[in-house]
Amino acid sequence: MMMKAAPDRTGATTGGGQMHRKRRLVLQGGVLLTLALAAMASGAHESPAPDAIQVTARKYEFNPATITVKQGEHVKLLITATDRDHGFKLEEFNVEQRLPKGVPTAVEFTADKAGTFPFECSVVCGIGHRRMKGKLVVQAAGGGDSPSAP
Repeated sequence: MMMKAAPDRTGATTGGGQMHRKRRLVLQGGVLLTLALAAMASGAHESPAPDAIQVTARKYEFNPATITVKQGEHVKLLITATDRDHGFKLEEFNVEQRLPKGVPTAVEFTADKAGTFPFECSVVCGIGHRRMKGKLVVQAAGGGDSPSAP
């Protein structure tokens, strides 16, 4: 025994309530997908990875001016030039990166050598440009980080 489909508000037949249920499911799925995409997009801009070292560059300094890491560590610096374009040059690790004003820029390398290494601004930024320097301290692997025996 077949039931006759009832016309909807527009006069079209809907096949009982099935069409309405399908539309509702499609709408709910679309809303869930939109919410999921929005959550993913907002998470991408909230904050950098916890292992990233935040650095700012401005006339005529890097802050912090001394960065300490462990030998063998993959280093990720997130550098933001706050007042104008700057640059970041760490010659010993073959790193040179332009830093556009206001854009957090990732600089990544592996600290495979122990020691203290200078870095500097590589974009002329004014009369104090030559003073815009810092240092990277790479602690030797196992160098004094383990607790001493009593």
